[in-house]
Amino acid sequence: MNWDQVAGQWKQMKGAVKEKWGKLTDDDLNQINGRRDQLVGKLQERYGIAREEAQRRADEWLKMHALDAEARQAGVKPSRL
Repeated sequence: MNWDQVAGQWKQMKGAVKEKWGKLTDDDLNQINGRRDQLVGKLQERYGIAREEAQRRADEWLKMHALDAEARQAGVKPSRL
């Protein structure tokens, strides 16, 4: 899964994002709209972290989300979202 796919599936993924980063508001999620740069900016703003850290966290979340999606498709219980 890549960020283009996230953008295409954003409506379905908002819940997972909100669960992971509870400080993001519904307005934030609507503004992000699946775009990595927007998510990184909002993470910086809401959590007071450096851009590089926000980028790392966003990419790490995407990697875990993709692995969990693969596990669900294989019929294995996902580790976490």
